[in-house]
Amino acid sequence: MLLELDKEKIIIMIPALNPSHQFIKYIDELIDNNFRNIIVINDGSATEFNTIFEAIKEKNIIVIEHEKNLGKGKAIKSGLEYLQSNDAYNDCLGVITVDSDGQHLLKDVINVANSLKENKDSLILGCRDFESNNVPPKSKFGNKTTSNFFKLLYGVKISDTQTGLRGISKNLFNQLINLEGDRFEYETNMLIDCILKKVNIVEVQIETVYMNNNKETHFRPFKDSVLIYWRILNSFFKYSLVSVISCIIDLTLFQILLLTLPIKNSKTILIVISTVIARVISSLVNYTLNKKVSFNSKNNVKNTILKYYALCIIQIIVSSTLVSILCNFIGIPEILVKIVVDTIIFIVNYRVQRLFIFNR
Repeated sequence: MLLELDKEKIIIMIPALNPSHQFIKYIDELIDNNFRNIIVINDGSATEFNTIFEAIKEKNIIVIEHEKNLGKGKAIKSGLEYLQSNDAYNDCLGVITVDSDGQHLLKDVINVANSLKENKDSLILGCRDFESNNVPPKSKFGNKTTSNFFKLLYGVKISDTQTGLRGISKNLFNQLINLEGDRFEYETNMLIDCILKKVNIVEVQIETVYMNNNKETHFRPFKDSVLIYWRILNSFFKYSLVSVISCIIDLTLFQILLLTLPIKNSKTILIVISTVIARVISSLVNYTLNKKVSFNSKNNVKNTILKYYALCIIQIIVSSTLVSILCNFIGIPEILVKIVVDTIIFIVNYRVQRLFIFNR
């Protein structure tokens, strides 16, 4: 199945580090199937691989050179920067990023290209089936774990978070060039950024191929996994830390007010006033730290604070209602029910604040 040529160009972008000689054959297959606009980024390959890149250049393929290995993310950004600076690509529809190890079959590249044509202004993901028998256990476990974290924290189910076969619409170039991350975590940053900016994400099922049991991968299991999970979880960690700080402030102020407020006649009034004052101050601290630290939001206070306090009121109503209902009908001790209910609300609040209140 040949890709139909049209006026809108689709560029194939391939980051490459120490590719095998099969890479040349793969380039030939792309060219034979009408992918004529190909950019290869030599990301600091060893000198013994120069003959491979010279052979590719002879096929009129553009090769961008990194003097040293800078990482897959940096390679993709270098390719996007080249396209943005070259007027010859002004009419391109977008790019398809492809790995250099031959794991992305030609038919799947074509399917992603066709999806990119049908879904303009979108991010297309070529997603593998991790239930198939030929998937290495560590790859299956890693992807499922990452996918579940995405669903839990961002409310979006992505079946293949680490796929290297992606279709990127041209209008996303500037957005992705400025993303943080230079190695494999860049692909995770890409997903998070597109989710937060409500970019349409389309999944295309592709065949699951692991060449030589994935021995040619340059993924560093520990270092790159830490970078990826830190990127996914860092705002949640900050959000959790801010919550702990706010709780300490609330309890400390409450105790101080109980001891210092000049209210002697009514213990109830003293507790109510101390609770309200402590909660107002601690909530303002929580709001400010979440805005500036957890979510790094540039939205002004006017657009966020009313939403924030509306969420606080809803949280109180939902928590008290659910705890009351579950205790009355199930008979579970109040403290256990409250811990479970408030933990769920805590995670839901994170998603609401991340996506709707402090979303940049």
